[in-house]
Amino acid sequence: MNIGILGTGFGAYHASILKQLESTDRVVIFGRNEAKLLKLKEELGVEITLSIEDIMSDPGLDVIDICLPSALHKTYAVEALRRGKHVFCETPVALEPEDAREMLLAEQQYGRRILVNQFIKFDYAYEYLYKAVQDLTYGKLLQVTLRRETAPLWGDLGLSKIAANLMIHDLDFIEWLLDSPAPSAVWGASGATDGQALVHASFLQPGVSAQLIVSSQMPESYPFTVGYEAYFDQAKLVFHEIGYANGDIEASLTAYTSIGKESIPLTPNNPYEKSLRHALQCLQDGTDSILSLQHAQKSLEMASKLTEVLR
Repeated sequence: MNIGILGTGFGAYHASILKQLESTDRVVIFGRNEAKLLKLKEELGVEITLSIEDIMSDPGLDVIDICLPSALHKTYAVEALRRGKHVFCETPVALEPEDAREMLLAEQQYGRRILVNQFIKFDYAYEYLYKAVQDLTYGKLLQVTLRRETAPLWGDLGLSKIAANLMIHDLDFIEWLLDSPAPSAVWGASGATDGQALVHASFLQPGVSAQLIVSSQMPESYPFTVGYEAYFDQAKLVFHEIGYANGDIEASLTAYTSIGKESIPLTPNNPYEKSLRHALQCLQDGTDSILSLQHAQKSLEMASKLTEVLR
C-alpha cells in the first residue's frame, strides 16, 4: 500500500516503521520544516513535501496517516475520506466527542474507513490480560486496576487535559476489555504546578469493576510507569513496567494462583509496529478491526465525561 503521512513529529516514527513493512510501497511525508524533511528523506528514503494538498490530491496514495495535533484530526480525516482515501489516525482521535461523531458520519458518507492507533491493545501484557479474560484462564475477572504515572514531560496535562491526552490509552483498553463500562466515580487534584494532576476514576459493569489511577505530577526523578493488577476468582495477575530516561525498561508480569507464583515471559514486540501492520492489513482486506473509529469514539466519550467532572 502507498501511505501519505501528515506531520513529522510522531509521523517520523511512523515513517520509520512503515518503511520496514513488506505491505508498504511508497511513503510520502508532509511537514513544515524543510530541513527535517530532507533529513528524513536521506535517512529513510521517503518522499517529502511541504504541501498537504500534494498528499491529499495524489491518486496513488491509499492511506493518509494523520500525526498532526489532535485539534486538526477531524478536518484532515474527513477531507482524506472525501478524496477516496482511508485514514490511520493518532490518538486521541479528536478532542471533542462531536468531532468523532462527525468522522463516523463521514465514514458512512464516503465509504472509506478511519482506524485509530489504540496501540495498547497490541502491548503483550495487555493482550495477555484480554485473552485471559476472554478464555477464563484464571476464572472470572472481578476487578482490575490500571496505573499510568509520569513526570511533567509532555506539556499541559492538568485536570482539563489529562483524560483525553494521557488517560486515553487506558480508557481504550478498559472500553475494549469491559465493553464500554459506565464511569461510576471520578476524583482529581491539581499538582503544585499548573498543567499537572492526579486522577482516580472508577467504572462498573455487572459483576466487574475497574479503576484507573493516572498522575502527571510525579517528580522528575520518577520513571515513566505503567501497569495493572487484575483480580480473578482463581488468581491475581500483576504487570509492572518502568521506563527510564536512558531508554532502559524493566517489566514483569506475574500470575499468583493456587499452584504458586508464576513469572510469565513478556514476548518482545513493538506495539506501534503491530498496530500499523494490523491497520494496513484490515484496510487492504476490508476486515473488521479492534482499532475501529467506533471503539475510539467510545473511549473519547468516556474521557469527555471524566473531564466534565474534573474541570
